[in-house]
Amino acid sequence: MKKKNPITWVPTTYFAMGLPFVMLSLVFPIIFKGLGIPDDQNAFWTSLLILPWSLKPIISVIMELYGTKKQYIVITELVSAALFGCIVFSLPLPNFFTVCLALLGVIALSGSTHDIAGDGMYMEQLDTATQSVYSGWQGAFYNLAKVLANGGLIFLAGWLVKAKGMSVIASWQLILSICATILGLVGLYHLYALPKDTKPQQAGDFNVKMKELWGIFVAFFRKKYIFYYLFFIFLYRFAEGLAMKIAPLFLIAKTDKGGLGLTEQEYGLVYGTAGVIAFIIGSISAGYFVSRVGLRKALFTLACAFNIPFVVYLLFAYFQPSHLPTIALGIVGEYFGYGFGFVGLTLFMMQQIAPGKYQMAHYAFANSLMNLGVMVPGMISGFLSKYLGYQHFFLLVMICTIPALLITWKVPFTYDSKQNKIDEKAH
Repeated sequence: MKKKNPITWVPTTYFAMGLPFVMLSLVFPIIFKGLGIPDDQNAFWTSLLILPWSLKPIISVIMELYGTKKQYIVITELVSAALFGCIVFSLPLPNFFTVCLALLGVIALSGSTHDIAGDGMYMEQLDTATQSVYSGWQGAFYNLAKVLANGGLIFLAGWLVKAKGMSVIASWQLILSICATILGLVGLYHLYALPKDTKPQQAGDFNVKMKELWGIFVAFFRKKYIFYYLFFIFLYRFAEGLAMKIAPLFLIAKTDKGGLGLTEQEYGLVYGTAGVIAFIIGSISAGYFVSRVGLRKALFTLACAFNIPFVVYLLFAYFQPSHLPTIALGIVGEYFGYGFGFVGLTLFMMQQIAPGKYQMAHYAFANSLMNLGVMVPGMISGFLSKYLGYQHFFLLVMICTIPALLITWKVPFTYDSKQNKIDEKAH
């Protein structure tokens, strides 16, 4: 059977992976605010909706036992499309907030399941060299969904109200209809475009499956170097977790408060548009770079590219430049390094941690810890920046890059570029 060209399904899979997450985490808080939901309720419930993306290990072990990855991808895309369509009709209801939250909760479960299946399909269908080439396309199209939803669709909603005189509810109904249509079309396309994948590895009654479930957890923690790897994952993005919660606030903060004083228009143009484009270019460039030199040789370079450019914000905090092109150049450079270096961690998890009988579930385990490595510093970053001030805060960020670079320099590899186990003597 002729193998499917990855270009026909990798970009669309990762675009469909990004769209529901961005809608729930970034767009719906704006929708609810525009429809009069108080900020405290809005923040609480829209934050809680993201919980399923933190439950990937639990969801993934069930998925290892039932169904195929293609089935999960197509079904979740169509289910999410249908539910976004249902939300369109719920917005005019008196109890729309309750109804929306219930529907969004199911979309969150569907989106998290889609993420796991999409990554599983990617690892199963592509060899390590091809994974490296297309790793950049992963990040590019995931972020394209962010540009579309958090940029284009929100802009369109505001334009429809101001320029066309539509009501707020009607404008958001149109936006959500567009979102539902896009996901539905992608789901139908994937019925034909996605490659066929393997069936579950074990059949049997409930007791047999529960035994297999436990075996998946045990197998993960028996992997060679696993605790070193988990520590490496946590540290790789720690500085990012500190910086990326505060950087946007710093850029728009008044100059007398230590910020750069960018207007919303300048912020959107430089950080939201030019920065994302630079991230996409960096991601794609890194994929081809790793495919040429191999992950083992490339990893430290990628870690440097990911962490060192945060120095831009330290320089901004000390010199407070007002020249917009200078600020734009710094942000574009930082975002390019961010996209270039992020590929290293993704590929490491796919090629050194996930391989084995339960690669989909084990990748989900690693991915969840990676998110924890951003969440924990992000939770304390506001307190630290308030206490230290922007200058000393971004100096702390740079100090926190040192452990990440040190642990990357010494990180051992379990598999070579052809997914053969490396002899211990090689270390």
